Amino acid sequence: MGILDGKVAIVTGASRGIGAEIARRFGRAGAAVAVAARTTAPGTSPLPGTIGETADQIRADGGTAVAIRADLSRPEDRERLVAETTSQLGAPDILVSNAAVTYFTPVAGFTARRYRLMFDVQVEAPFHLAQLVLPGMREKGRGWILNISSGAARHPAIPPTARAGRGGTVYGMCKAALERFSSGLAAELYEDNIAVNALSPSRVVPTPGTIFHHLTTEDNPDAEPPSVMAEAALLLCSAEPKTLTGRIAYSQQLLAELRGNAPARG
Repeated sequence: MGILDGKVAIVTGASRGIGAEIARRFGRAGAAVAVAARTTAPGTSPLPGTIGETADQIRADGGTAVAIRADLSRPEDRERLVAETTSQLGAPDILVSNAAVTYFTPVAGFTARRYRLMFDVQVEAPFHLAQLVLPGMREKGRGWILNISSGAARHPAIPPTARAGRGGTVYGMCKAALERFSSGLAAELYEDNIAVNALSPSRVVPTPGTIFHHLTTEDNPDAEPPSVMAEAALLLCSAEPKTLTGRIAYSQQLLAELRGNAPARG
């Protein structure tokens, strides 16, 4: 018996990186997983990974998964994602909002189109998806919503470090908004027995995205494996909702707190 047996989970941004790792971990724990992202075929993105590949990996491990293409900047795609998940797997018990579109450009040169796209995908989409899954969770009497954040939500030091000039202000704005949304929604839904949390990696995670943006390298000895985020996500999406909600959590600290020891590296 897996800890998520009988549960239905939506994981966005699950064609690669942290989202794919969370989707695979949830599948091994028994959840039926809707794997969502834009990338459906190799070569259609500059980064490796597709939703079909992630779904195939879950099924190869004996799990249940469906791949659903969704451009989360589009409200109609968000609505279709929840509708198709419900039709194929059942009403979602778990929503993990991990999808991101990120540009690292200083504010002076940031275009309105890129600004709007980042907020559409990283703030508006988690907000809208939460609205869409809430009726089913309320009907079931419990649920779990997890928003994937980043240390970029923290305020920069003044005087700043050299990294401050890389243009991460808008990214940090998105993640700070996502964290405030998470804690506010957790308070609103506490009596509904629906947990809402935000989760960040304790250290940079080598993923196709972070490597592409030169935030880390594949062989960085100080980096955090994606599996650490997946284990932390599993704990946040399986605990009794009222006992673990409203957290702005960091992966390794959370695992150390709840398991009594730091997670293994590698």
